Amino acid sequence: MKFVIFLGDGMSDRPMQALQGGTPLMAAHTPNLDRMVRDGVGGWSRNTPEGFYPGSDIANLGVLGYDVSQSYTGRSPLEAAAMGVVLGESDVAFRCNMVTLSADYAVMEDFSAGHISTAEAAELVEHLNNHLGSEQFVFYPGVGYRHLLVWKQGRNQVQCVAPHDIADQDIAGHLPQGPDGAPIAGLMQASWPLLAEHPVNQERARRGERVANSIWLWGHGKKPELQLFRDRFSLSGGMISAVDLMRGIAKHIGFEVIHVPGATGWIDTNYEGKAQACMEGLRRHDLMFVHVESPDEAGHAGRLDYKIQAIEDFDRRLVGPVLTALESQGGFRAVALPDHPTPVASKTHNSDPVPFALYGTGIPADHNTAYDERLLQTGSLSFDPGTRMIRTLLGLDRSPGWPPLHPPEGGEGHMAP
Repeated sequence: MKFVIFLGDGMSDRPMQALQGGTPLMAAHTPNLDRMVRDGVGGWSRNTPEGFYPGSDIANLGVLGYDVSQSYTGRSPLEAAAMGVVLGESDVAFRCNMVTLSADYAVMEDFSAGHISTAEAAELVEHLNNHLGSEQFVFYPGVGYRHLLVWKQGRNQVQCVAPHDIADQDIAGHLPQGPDGAPIAGLMQASWPLLAEHPVNQERARRGERVANSIWLWGHGKKPELQLFRDRFSLSGGMISAVDLMRGIAKHIGFEVIHVPGATGWIDTNYEGKAQACMEGLRRHDLMFVHVESPDEAGHAGRLDYKIQAIEDFDRRLVGPVLTALESQGGFRAVALPDHPTPVASKTHNSDPVPFALYGTGIPADHNTAYDERLLQTGSLSFDPGTRMIRTLLGLDRSPGWPPLHPPEGGEGHMAP
């Protein structure tokens, strides 16, 4: 048996007046996701446990079956692992966004600095590290607008706000606070003159593009301890994603991180390359997790058109080709879902449950025919908490009347039809 998780980050939404009460999933043409529901099972899952912020770190760990109340320390330590940054036991990692503030540094205009390129941002991060870096604070370049700050032997009593949660808002009430917040807020403000003078920003301004005129520090935490996926389920796995967060999760749980050229985390990402890498990865592994960031980014940007495009590309250019290949090769199971909603109207995450489509060997068809938020009312299965879903995907749990998947000798996770 082979297993695939198709994760369309932030793909779910809420009813919109612009869509006559529909959602982007309802408006998008998704024949492959619909087929997974029609020939399999549709349902819903709540991947963010009560009391936790619905971030992609929390929700994706939930999809993979991890109880974050037992193992989660913060978002940025996961990203540090993906970047090859080794944290000491007392180090604190922070996500360092390149952002665009208003000319008077009062309002959050763009949490991604106009989706600044990796090459441009790397120059800015190097400049900041040369002027603000020290034995205590070290900046590391990442991908696009997403970077890292490590506070060596740092302090952790800081309350930070994600920049995508305060789009178009005054930043005054959202700067880092708490007993240890002053040094972090000070670094953010110290970045302003350094970034304003840099040639990268001067050239972006000349081209009429948003400038990266500030850093924004958030998502902090210390090094986590996560049980290996193989030790939990006797399965090997691989991760395909453009973003360091997901690659960091993969490294911590023992998945192979598979890099795809042209994977950007935006609507121009290389879907075909991800589909090909998924099938190649299944030759080495039992399970592949294919993550697509673009629906989430479109939601944060408030772009309904981009979100519909991202969902349709996810369906046509990734889900469809992989399903066709799987169906020609024997026993498999696949699930498609978001980690959390990212509504276009609010431009940020929420904790609503999300629809999923579960399809493959040993999964009988139910009465549903379309993949969208209507499954929150009509779905045949529901998982709250969402950590339970992985066991159903792997055949370790099943609904009454489902044909069993019998584990062979040598491990409960290696399922055969």
